[in-house]
Amino acid sequence: MDIRGLFGANVRRLRRAAGLSQEALAEQMGVDRAYISWIEAGRQNVTLLSLWHASQALGVRPAALLDENHLPADDQK
Repeated sequence: MDIRGLFGANVRRLRRAAGLSQEALAEQMGVDRAYISWIEAGRQNVTLLSLWHASQALGVRPAALLDENHLPADDQK
């Protein structure tokens, strides 16, 4: 899994844990819902500013969005 997939998987996991829809997260970040969909699918290169906005919207430290510890063992490559 590349860094985009890792970031996207963590955004999805943390978004769901927070009880947020893609639309609600997008609104908090000031982006379109489709952008969140692309992030979660691992198809979007995000900027550091987007990483920061996502972490703020999800109430986590930016490093949590790059954490490999929560991925299923078969995805940790």
